[in-house]
Amino acid sequence: MARTRKQSRSSSGREALRKNGMMAHLLDSLDAGQDIGHFGRLVFAMVARHFMDDEELRETLQQDPACDERQALALIEQVKGRDYSPPRREKVLQFQAQQEFPICPNPEDPDACNVYKDLQFPESVYEHISEYREQKAHAHEGDASAAGQA
Repeated sequence: MARTRKQSRSSSGREALRKNGMMAHLLDSLDAGQDIGHFGRLVFAMVARHFMDDEELRETLQQDPACDERQALALIEQVKGRDYSPPRREKVLQFQAQQEFPICPNPEDPDACNVYKDLQFPESVYEHISEYREQKAHAHEGDASAAGQA
């Protein structure tokens, strides 16, 4: 039963990812055998891991000529091990500034490269983001209190 769920997740994963222009761009580039750069692969893995099983993700990353099986597996383990959330648009643009390949094909469009606008992630992703924002808000409150006492 679990295998059937995994297979349907995998077969529909590419289709779901194509609902986002940036992810469709990255998929098309990988399918064409292009080097999407380290940060392109990182962004792809951070998002695609929620739509593909590990095997399909590894195979897709390996379509990049700069990414062999060992590198693909290491990237997948890094993203999963650190439980990276899919990056916000601002982070994608920061990553893009550090490499030649355009991760975000239309950075002038304020809606472009926002994976949260077009894709539906598991509820745990939204919970993780919410927890992070709460922690960040509490840290800022503590900083403000300390500054007020100084």
